[in-house]
Amino acid sequence: MTVVTALVVFIIGAIVGFIANHFLSSSSQEQRKLAEQVNKSEEALSQYKLDVSEHLESSAKLLDQMNGTCQTAMKQMQESTQLLKRATTSDADSMPFFSQETQDQLAQTAGLRHPKKADNNIDTVTEAPLDYSNGASGLFVDKTQIHASRVE
Repeated sequence: MTVVTALVVFIIGAIVGFIANHFLSSSSQEQRKLAEQVNKSEEALSQYKLDVSEHLESSAKLLDQMNGTCQTAMKQMQESTQLLKRATTSDADSMPFFSQETQDQLAQTAGLRHPKKADNNIDTVTEAPLDYSNGASGLFVDKTQIHASRVE
């Protein structure tokens, strides 16, 4: 009977062990899957951090370039402003818009383009224009129309 009892206990233990292993192994598989997902997420996070740091670094370089360009533009504006402040009205008189040679040529050209007309053609007009007539004419004549289709 001890052999039968031992055999029954062995079979019951094997069944309980199989069932326990089945439930425990599924949770261990889930744990392995979750650990794998955690590893992937950590890798993605580290890659994202690297991308963000590269982006911020390139943005900082671009901002430095913009700052340098802005400083250069400000210096040029200050120099131009000082040059304009130094210019006086006497400088403007000494530097005409056109040179003397160009002004002479423009004067000659204007004289050739627009010759002065003599105003000797002024006539005193006392008559009415020719397109007016003394009496009624055309459609305004008060005559009755003669029809050409008379029956005789």
